[in-house]
Amino acid sequence: MYQLELHFHTDESSRCGKVPAAEGVRMYREQGYDGLVVTDHFSKTACLDPEETGWGPEVWEGVCEKFLLGYQAAYKAAEGTSFRVYLGMEIRFPHDENDFLVYGFDKEFPERHPWIYMKELPDLYKIAKEEGLAVVQAHPFRKKCFAADPACLHGVEIYNGNPRHDSRNELAEGLASEAGLVGTVGSDFHQPQDLAACSVEMESLPQTEQELAEWIREGRFYVRKGEVNESQ
Repeated sequence: MYQLELHFHTDESSRCGKVPAAEGVRMYREQGYDGLVVTDHFSKTACLDPEETGWGPEVWEGVCEKFLLGYQAAYKAAEGTSFRVYLGMEIRFPHDENDFLVYGFDKEFPERHPWIYMKELPDLYKIAKEEGLAVVQAHPFRKKCFAADPACLHGVEIYNGNPRHDSRNELAEGLASEAGLVGTVGSDFHQPQDLAACSVEMESLPQTEQELAEWIREGRFYVRKGEVNESQ
C-alpha cells in the first residue's frame, strides 16, 4: 500500500505555513509516505482582496504565481525520487469561513479562472464537473464552519489532524455517512508537530492530478487515522 498526505501547507504560499516546502517533503519521506498533495490556501484573506487591490489581470497573475511557489518548491524537492507531489488547493469563498480542498487541476487552472475565490461553491462545483475535479469540504464542524450543501461536494474531510483546532471529527464522519459522501483524512500540516497525523492508503500511486481526483471521487482508498490532541 502507498501512503499519501492529502492536506499539506507550505511556508512559501500559505501565510500560516511554518515549514518550507522542501523541508516538509523531507519530513514526510522520512515518515515513509509515498507522496503528498500541496493544498495551500487560496482566498481573499490568504492571497489578495481585489476590492482593495483592483481586479486587473496583472494582479491576478501575481496571485497565481505566489500560490504556485510552495507546490513548485515541493515538486523540485521530490525530483529524482519515487516520492510524488500533487497540486491541490484549500479554497475559501468571501461570505463565510468554510474551506474546501480541491484536487485534480493543473498549474494553469488558476489562470483560467480569474478570481475564482471571489465566487461561490456552486460555481466551483460546476467547474469541477466540467474539468473532472474533486471537491472535499475540510473540517466542516470546526469553530465558525458549517456543513455545506452536499450537492456541491464529492467528499468530506472526516478526520483533520491539526492539534490547534477542535475539528469535531466525529461530526464530520457522521455527515459524510448521512450525505453519502466520500470521507477523506488529512494532517492539515502547517507546523512540525502536525506531521503525519493520518493518511490515505492506495494500492498504487495516481499518475496524474486528474487520476488522483478520480480515485478520491470514487473512494478508491483506505484511511489511516491517528491520534490528535484537539484544543480550541
